[in-house]
Amino acid sequence: MNRLYHVPLSPFCRKVRLTLAEKKIEVELVEERFWDPSPDFLRRNPAGKVPVLRMESRVLSESQAICEYVEETVPAPPLMPRDVDGRFEVRRLCAWFDDKFHNEVTSKLLYERVNKKLMGQGYPDSKNVKFGSNRIKYHLDYMAWLLDQRRWLAGDVMTLADFTAAAHLSCLDYISDVDWNRHAVVKDWYAKIKSRPAFRPLLADQVPGFPQPAHYADLDF
Repeated sequence: MNRLYHVPLSPFCRKVRLTLAEKKIEVELVEERFWDPSPDFLRRNPAGKVPVLRMESRVLSESQAICEYVEETVPAPPLMPRDVDGRFEVRRLCAWFDDKFHNEVTSKLLYERVNKKLMGQGYPDSKNVKFGSNRIKYHLDYMAWLLDQRRWLAGDVMTLADFTAAAHLSCLDYISDVDWNRHAVVKDWYAKIKSRPAFRPLLADQVPGFPQPAHYADLDF
């Protein structure tokens, strides 16, 4: 059995979960307290980060590398374009969300509101929360600009770029930090992603101490 070491509200873990589910690869989910790693976990990934995927005889780490490995070994259904320019655009947007969006928004909202409590690191920093709440507007505007020109974020078909963005936004939606009324085109895009069978396990996630908001699992949000 394939095994994914993860935490439920990690956008990087969710990105891998979406990729595996879309390709119908069965995996056992094992929650890992990466902030208090066991020696066994550090042997799997000396960086001490999730996700870590044990797939057959291989142990894989780093979400983008995992997803591209899965894409190459299980090519259907495809999550990367066949043309080189298309693959570049997908990778550029994956980096946008995993780097810029993560640093400016996810780490300032999700980590302050949820991770600090889970890790016993005190209370949210209001300056970080305010910064993240302001910056997410810019990112939603950028997504709307892209979606005004394309059917999906990276082009005319759904790709890993869409799963990467949805992974981050789904975590923030769990704590009601996304203004879906800002851009109808972004809300419609998320509704399409949210209605996919691959997304259903994410909608069932429960984090102790942080109950789901009423709209989180609602496909007609």
